[in-house]
Parts: sequence; C-alpha cells; structure tokens
Amino acid sequence: MAMRQTPLTCSGHTRPVVDLAFSGITPFGYFLISACKDGKPMLRQGDTGDWIGTFLGHKGAVWGATLNTDATKAATAAADFTAKVWDAVSGDEVLSLAHKHIVKSVNFTQDSNCLLTAGNDKLLRIYDLSQPEAPSQEIAGHSAAIKKALWCNNDKQILSAADDKTIRLWDRSSMQEVKMLTFETSVSSMEYMADGELLVITYGKTIAFYNALSLELIKTVEAPAPINSASLHPEKDFFVAGGEDFKLYKFDYSTKEELESYKGHFGPVHCVRFSPDGELYASGSEDGTLRLWQTAVGKTYGLWKCVLPEDLATENSEQLYSSTPEIKA
Repeated sequence: MAMRQTPLTCSGHTRPVVDLAFSGITPFGYFLISACKDGKPMLRQGDTGDWIGTFLGHKGAVWGATLNTDATKAATAAADFTAKVWDAVSGDEVLSLAHKHIVKSVNFTQDSNCLLTAGNDKLLRIYDLSQPEAPSQEIAGHSAAIKKALWCNNDKQILSAADDKTIRLWDRSSMQEVKMLTFETSVSSMEYMADGELLVITYGKTIAFYNALSLELIKTVEAPAPINSASLHPEKDFFVAGGEDFKLYKFDYSTKEELESYKGHFGPVHCVRFSPDGELYASGSEDGTLRLWQTAVGKTYGLWKCVLPEDLATENSEQLYSSTPEIKA
C-alpha cells in the first residue's frame, strides 16, 4: 500500500502567499517566513508550521521575504515602496528603507551585514546595515522590473532576474555586468544553491538548471503545466515544482523522471522551497495558505507520525488515520 501524502496546512494569511524562505538550521531548529499580499509577513517554526509571530508595519502587499542564516533577522519587500529589516526574535522593526517604487526582492549577505533589494524601479540596491543613514549602492542595467536578486559566489557576485526576460550576473566590487542570459519569456522564479554553485530557474513550463558562476546550462526539464517556482533538494537527488494547475510535482534530478504529483492547494502555487535539512518542502499559494509536504512520505518527522500499512488493520486505525485529508498547523 502506498503511503498517502498528508500536507500540514498553515493558515492565517488572508490573501495570496507569494514568497517564502527558510533560515539555516539553528540551535532552536529552523524557521520559515512567508510574504503575502495581505501585508503581514509571518514567521513559523519550519518543521511543524507552527505560527510564531507576524511582522506588523507594512502598508501594502509584501512581495518578498527572507531570513538570515541564524534566523535573528528578517527582511521584507513591499508595495508600499519600502524594504524593512526586522528583529526576528522580538518581531520589532529595525529599519525601513525607502524606495522609489514597489520592492520585490530582499536578500542578506552571509554575514547579515548587507541587504540586497530590487523591484519595479529596475535597480539593484546594496545597503550597509551597520550604516543605515548612508546611501545605498545602486546597480542599473535591467530595462524592466526586477523580480528576484540574490547574492552568490560568497557574496562577491549578484544574480538578478527581471521582466526584461533576462537573468544577469553582476560583480559586486566593480558593479558591472559579467554575463547575461536571455529567454523567450519572463523568468518566474530563481533559486541559488551555494553548495555546488547551482541556479534553478523557471519560465513557462520549463525548469532549468545552470552553473551560477558561468551561467552555462546544465539541463532543462519540461513540466505538464506552467511553473511558477521550483526548488532543488539539498542532496540534489530530486527537485519539486509548482504552478498554475494547483499541483506540486517531484522529479528525479538525474533522470528527469516525474516521481510524484500532489494536488493540495485550491489555487495556483506561487512559491516552493525545500527545508535546509531536506525533510520537507513548503509551498505558498493563491489560496492564502502555506503547505508543508514530506520528502519521504510516512516518516515520523515534525507533526507527522509514521503509520505502517499493517497498523491500518488494527482497531486503532481510525485514530491513526484520520478521515480528514490534512493536518492543521
């Protein structure tokens, strides 16, 4: 009997969830932040989805959210023309960085000292968080709104994806463009993996893998539906993707074979990410929920309890296997 995938459903948001990010593994476990059009980014325990707190202060939709590695700082990008830095322990707002247009992306350096922002004003901005009054460094070059901007190569370089149908690699010290990739359609998502210097991008129905330093194509995989986001497992055995048909797909990285697909959301999937330990992946949707999915279905982990097929015949089966299709976190 095949084990049934039972996602943990994290409710609380009132509008579409458009971005999510995990912290690294800390002494207190790992954490998950979600960006939502309701303007109220939320922090959760990563392995269970349990709500920890909501960051209050934005006056518009929040398009991007991130945590630093040790989950002590959070940053958010919003339609109120600001990027904000938060104390992720207390929930207090630390900094509000004014922009001239909607901010879509935020990303910390590894040491958490600098914040990279990008958005509809087509500029990349680097803020020194130890000197909040100092003007940001600006990098221009894109001809349309920037969707995502990420540090790479030990924070020596920057990757950016924009609505001008390009991905560009920039050198931080010279502030110059190193290389550019052009696509037939706008890139819908971009994930960077420092371990192996891999870049995972999605556009149309395509999930593509590139070397992040040379921007050379490694492989592409075609999905059954338009894909909004994809994430590669930390061990690089497989990857997951979600998009317009409400489904989550899991593929073998080596063979490109589709291994599983699950329908749990009631709207398009906007974002998907693996946890830092690879035990689960989180998805955010137009339906206003986050869902956590097990990488190895049936394993005891977080709120999931292992149920062996032979246990289903016991008298306790009704207690072990609830008829409800999902667990509320």
